[in-house]
Amino acid sequence: MKNQNFGIEIEMTGITRSTASKVIAGYFHTDATHVGGCYDAYSVRDNDGRMWKIMRDASVRCENRSGQNASSLYSVEFVTPICNYDDIETIQELVRKLRGAGARVNSSCGLHCHINAAPHTPKTLRNIVNIMAAKEDLLYKALKVNVSREHYCQKMDTRFLDEINNRPPMSMEQIKSMWYDGEDYSYRHYDDTRYHALNLHSVFYKGTIEFRLFNSTLHAGEVKSAIQLCLAISHQALIQKSARHAKTVSDNEKYTFRTWLLRLGLIGDEFKTARHHLLKNLEGNIAWKDPAQADKQKERLVQRRAEEINNTSENINEPESETATEQNEDSGFVMSM
Repeated sequence: MKNQNFGIEIEMTGITRSTASKVIAGYFHTDATHVGGCYDAYSVRDNDGRMWKIMRDASVRCENRSGQNASSLYSVEFVTPICNYDDIETIQELVRKLRGAGARVNSSCGLHCHINAAPHTPKTLRNIVNIMAAKEDLLYKALKVNVSREHYCQKMDTRFLDEINNRPPMSMEQIKSMWYDGEDYSYRHYDDTRYHALNLHSVFYKGTIEFRLFNSTLHAGEVKSAIQLCLAISHQALIQKSARHAKTVSDNEKYTFRTWLLRLGLIGDEFKTARHHLLKNLEGNIAWKDPAQADKQKERLVQRRAEEINNTSENINEPESETATEQNEDSGFVMSM
């Protein structure tokens, strides 16, 4: 999982692009360059020669630091270069710096994570499609996808899902044909097929698998959790022999989703924060698959506690009785004297 390359795009507002670029440059102790162009972009070179970008995104509802309407100068998209797993800490620190400078997010802002598609084959891309299709309802609940953003992160196209499973592709060209419904729009930057939670247009356009279902955030822990989840899903698709696309249905969503996260490899203290953020919006009992079992366990614990209290009371009373007898005997002895 950790050997995969990735990139991330975080939409925000609250500060101008110029200010955001200076924050990034300040962190790396380099300079920001105003590139301009249709996205009015800024670029910042890090100490390894990689370019970090700040650019305009037309979908962002612009606000100033106080939350009041602002000009398009406050439309900010933070775009990383190609990163490796160790860069997550750097990304987190940059997010903290941007938030400290006054950056904020609103319901118009999204977070997109790109995973390198080079290691994937037609088989593993089919796997990732089916994994996402099976879990997308739970994912939308866990991530609380804003209704206002659903146009930009639609659920799986059922036509494509049926076709890729009824006629498993043997080549990338076949998957491309299925994705574009017999056409080839891979040369278009803004093809409509890109607006899905799992965007394979990005595979054919620039060689990355894009996950678009995250609300934007400037919480460093949530950003890290999003990256780790995408890496884990991609890795699972790479190592899994096959995957079914049947929807996962559960009456205990928190337990079911936690079990899936563990199966993805998000287990142990290293991923404790990720599990926390990915589970906090779901209902259910995290420890018991059947909620009724949890209720029975609570009853057993209450009963056991009551028994312990009764036993403690009996043990306390018995010594008191013996003490009273001893006192009477002592009194009798004295009187006898």
